[in-house]
Parts: sequence; C-alpha cells; structure tokens
Amino acid sequence: VQLQASGGGFVQDGGSLTISCSTSGRISNLDAMTWYRQAPGKARELIALIRNTGSTHYKDSVKGRFTISGNIADRSMTLQMNDLKPEDTAIYYCNVRTTTPPFDYWGQGTQVTVSS
Repeated sequence: VQLQASGGGFVQDGGSLTISCSTSGRISNLDAMTWYRQAPGKARELIALIRNTGSTHYKDSVKGRFTISGNIADRSMTLQMNDLKPEDTAIYYCNVRTTTPPFDYWGQGTQVTVSS
C-alpha cells in the first residue's frame, strides 16, 4: 500500500491551493483519513480529518479556510485551502488509519509555501 500526496506549491498570502492524496493497494477497515502538517522546527500536527462516517474535524486555526473531502471507496482525499497565510507554510502529509488491526499509512508529504 502506498499513499501519494500531490499538489503542493508556492502561493502568496491570501491565495488558494488544493492538495490531493491517492492510495494504491487495498486498505480495509478504514477508520479515518487525515491531513497533518509539519513546519520547520515544529511537531507534526493534525489539521483536518474525515471519518469513515463522513464527519469531519479541523484544527481551530484552519476552520473556515480549509475543507477536507474524501472518497471512502478508494481512500483518496483532498484538502482545499483558501486564504492561505505564511504560518500555513509546512510539509503536508496524508494519513489513512485503520481500525483492525490499528495501523497508520503515511504519504511522503508535499510542500506548501505561502509568501507574505
């Protein structure tokens, strides 16, 4: 199983960007699909999650600006990011978590850079 993140890039303050994550291989017992990010010198943080029920959760700082969507059938997901700020600059990682057995699959990360 491999997760492939794509769509990162360079954007100006206030701009928009959509990143995507596709899955190759079979993943059973899906729990949730999640986007994390890691800025230089900082810990990786959860920013958006979509559960197998379709419910979503966002980090407070991205609420109203970011939208996660997911295709439960093929375990793919996207993150639409609007009104980007320099503090959103980070490497963005996609994650798929399973319930039984509990396991985390990770993508390789895609860089998002927002200039002021």
